[in-house]
Amino acid sequence: MKRTALARAEMYCPAEPAGRAQVHARRLANGMQVIVWPVHHIPNVALNLWVRAGSRNERPGITGLAHFFEHMMFNGTRARAPGEFDRLMEAQGGANNAFTSDDVTVYEDWFPSSALELVLALEADRVANLAFAPELIESERGVVASERRLRVEDNNHGLLAEQVQAAAFTTHPYRFPTIGWPEDIRAWRLEDLLSFHRTYYAPNNLTLTLAGDVNPEEALELVRRHFEPIAAQAPPAPVAAREPPQLAERRVRIWRKVQTPLVQCAYKAPAAADARANAIHLLMSVLMEGDASRLHRALVEERRLAIEVGGHWQEGFDPGLLWVSLTLPQDTDPDRALSALDAQLARVIEDGVTRAELDRARNLAMVGFWKRLATIEGKAHLLGEYAVFHDRWTALFDTPARLAAVSREELRATAADILLSSRRTVGILAASAATSPAGR
Repeated sequence: MKRTALARAEMYCPAEPAGRAQVHARRLANGMQVIVWPVHHIPNVALNLWVRAGSRNERPGITGLAHFFEHMMFNGTRARAPGEFDRLMEAQGGANNAFTSDDVTVYEDWFPSSALELVLALEADRVANLAFAPELIESERGVVASERRLRVEDNNHGLLAEQVQAAAFTTHPYRFPTIGWPEDIRAWRLEDLLSFHRTYYAPNNLTLTLAGDVNPEEALELVRRHFEPIAAQAPPAPVAAREPPQLAERRVRIWRKVQTPLVQCAYKAPAAADARANAIHLLMSVLMEGDASRLHRALVEERRLAIEVGGHWQEGFDPGLLWVSLTLPQDTDPDRALSALDAQLARVIEDGVTRAELDRARNLAMVGFWKRLATIEGKAHLLGEYAVFHDRWTALFDTPARLAAVSREELRATAADILLSSRRTVGILAASAATSPAGR
């Protein structure tokens, strides 16, 4: 007897991740959110400090400040010298990192559980007492300017993506590059830095997650002891800008002396908390994840119009972009590659994906989720990701069930809603400056 799609779905009941009942969450008196997941397999702890501050919270004149603070937070406090944060943590066997996006800045620490109080003291100190020595500000201003040259101005992918994103948004601050515009990097004033730190590094704008070898109540008490004395501030002003509907395709074309032309398509896409999030992830996996993905097989292996296919979805607080990127062989016509890409996307919109494609994408998503969850680093990050972007950390435990429930029709409908040429911005970085308009 032929099985129906419903029967197949009912047969597949993925296990819920263990540990929901062990997670402890608390909001301190100053508004700071704290979430602790005890895991005693190894004597280590992972800490994430999520700051709701990214390029989304900037304006012309101060673009790049969120990323700048990612640097400044390692440059000393009123009580500790520059570099002491790293020296003290590394002396205990710990390590750290940080990253900034359009929406958040996240600080990551990994250390032996015996160093928990030290690390909490260090984190609280730089939140409350960050130093703003003029010589350090100027030094880091130069570091950021150098990083921008490396990652954007001297990087074809970075340069094109920056121009595409700036063209894709007319109103919303997502149009600003996270690293900042060069003129703004040179022009930040001390009062800009003080105001930004006071507003966005207030405890009521932070979420701290801990996963590892800790006693939850003791860990929560240590967090309270070190962070609760930091005063709350007035909440940051909400981002009121709403991007108007995009009604026609926009194009950016850059002529540069390159061997591999580039094509980037940025489609308007939902916010991270959208109900279609899992369908979007699975659709992107079908299209672009691995050598068996549809676009790789069609454009790289069969037609040889591209040497690499990639993409990502910018999951943020507000509707953002879904990117599809092609790296082309030398002398390939970017417009021909774009037409081939459009034909493949049109097939998905019209006919959907196969059962085998959905099963493969779902398996890859499940493997990726369980691999992240297998480490304390992954647990700490997932707790923060769901607490910050979905406003509900418990939702991470429902992820396998939600992935299992996505149907082929949902993927087709999601493609039809998002992958529209009228709602995209296309960037082309073309080779052969000698024949470009600028080179004539």
